[in-house]
Amino acid sequence: MLRIISGLAMVMTVGACVEAEMPVAADGKGLFMENCAACHGANGKGDGPMARSMTKPPKDLTLIQARHGDKFPESIVLSTIDGYARSDLSGPGMPEFGALLEGDLIPYDSGDGIETPTPRKLLALLEYIESIQQTR
Repeated sequence: MLRIISGLAMVMTVGACVEAEMPVAADGKGLFMENCAACHGANGKGDGPMARSMTKPPKDLTLIQARHGDKFPESIVLSTIDGYARSDLSGPGMPEFGALLEGDLIPYDSGDGIETPTPRKLLALLEYIESIQQTR
C-alpha cells in the first residue's frame, strides 16, 4: 500500500511540474471570429457588420503596435479585453467577455517579470491579435 501511495505522489508531483503549453495565434483566431469580428471585422480593421451602428466606431486592431511605438503592448491589450482597463468608461462600449476568463490558467509574463496565472483563451486571443499587426 505504501508503494502505491508513493507512486501516486510521484506521478502527481511530476504532473504539477509540467509546464502548460502556450497558445498560438491559430488558437485565438476562432475566438476572435466568435467574439470580436462582429464589431472589429474579420480582418480586425474595425469594419465589422455592427461597426456602422455604433456611436464610437471600433478601433483598427491591426494598428495597435503602430499606435504604441512599434511595440505590441501586451498588458494593455489584455486589460482591455478582460475589462480591467475599461472600468472607468461611461456608456456603451466594448463588452466584457467572461467566457474568455474561464478554463485553464497559464503562467504568463506580460513584460513586468512576474508570471501571473492567465486564462488560456485570453492568451490565445492576445496571440492572434498580435499576429495581425501591420505597419503604417
